[in-house]
Amino acid sequence: MYLEAKETARLYKLLSDKLGSDTTEAMFKYIDNKTERSVEATIKTLATKEDLAKVKYDLSKDIGASVKWMFIFWVSQLAVMLSIVVLMLKK
Repeated sequence: MYLEAKETARLYKLLSDKLGSDTTEAMFKYIDNKTERSVEATIKTLATKEDLAKVKYDLSKDIGASVKWMFIFWVSQLAVMLSIVVLMLKK
């Protein structure tokens, strides 16, 4: 942190010598505001533990429903196949 402050002060001095203190101050404020908005936007898109728990719960619920329907499908397919085999053996 100390090096960043020292480097920022040096950069401010170099720029204010070339551009003037008003322009340099405006540029630093612009960069600070832009950085702050970028961080806030990033924070808004991050998932919280609650978000991840909800997704995990929803996913497990969906998988459970899918497995239930797959099981029903397999059982009905097995019943149809057995019926066909029984009908063929009777003839």
